[in-house]
Amino acid sequence: MRKGLTFLQGVVFATAFGLAAPAFAELNANTVVATVNGEDITVGNMIVARAKLPAQYQSLPDDLLFKALLDQLIQQTVLKQQLHGDIPEYVRLSVEHEQRSLLASDVIEAVMEGAQTEDAIRDAYDARYSSDDGGDEFNASHILLESEEAALEIKSQLDEGADFAALAKESSTGPSGPNGGALGWFENGRMVPEFEAAISDMRSGEVSGPVQTQFGWHIIKLNDRRKLEAPEYEDVRDEIAQELAQQAVEDRISQLTATATINRPEIENLEPSVLRDMSLIEN
Repeated sequence: MRKGLTFLQGVVFATAFGLAAPAFAELNANTVVATVNGEDITVGNMIVARAKLPAQYQSLPDDLLFKALLDQLIQQTVLKQQLHGDIPEYVRLSVEHEQRSLLASDVIEAVMEGAQTEDAIRDAYDARYSSDDGGDEFNASHILLESEEAALEIKSQLDEGADFAALAKESSTGPSGPNGGALGWFENGRMVPEFEAAISDMRSGEVSGPVQTQFGWHIIKLNDRRKLEAPEYEDVRDEIAQELAQQAVEDRISQLTATATINRPEIENLEPSVLRDMSLIEN
């Protein structure tokens, strides 16, 4: 895809001649800062252009950026006017994609903001820690295997009195195998859901049956568990707020997609590799 004009050239030019930005009164986004063959360039255009700059350029002084950005926008305008209003397909699609993304982001931000009220965060904290209980912490070991059959065989040996750590060193395919399968202490949320669901119902000293996760089949031994003290509100406020926002976005997207009329037609000979065929959008 084609790229815009290099911004650095304008910055160097402005630096060399010490040019400063003019002052405006009663500015708004529609204030015209330049006109090119009858086409306006506005303050809003310049604000967006600055926001799109790489971070290293955004930190430059405003008086330097103003002249360089205005020069860049003028140059881009005279160049694009050479198309006489004809918009290449890849440009149309790029603008459509950018607009879709920006509008979706606006909706997401609104949903997140609505979910992160102080009352909502406090209610979530109280619901989670109302008993002054910070949840459980677990100390466990596991033996990771490639198949359920192998896991059942290991469980059978353990039921007959085999040593867990020795079997882990001998048979586990996981990185904890050489340490006897020891995972140490961990809190809720640190393990994959299937592993965590299995261990939450276990008692100290208990050995599970085969548990399948994305990594394979596990035989888990719960060595010990203990209660954690509830954290202070301010220590977990931001974490809870982020969780509320994420859940609100997921719920909103699920609701919208569930009620939307969505049609995905079957297209003959449509292969995933079409994503790489740039010739389809070039004209």
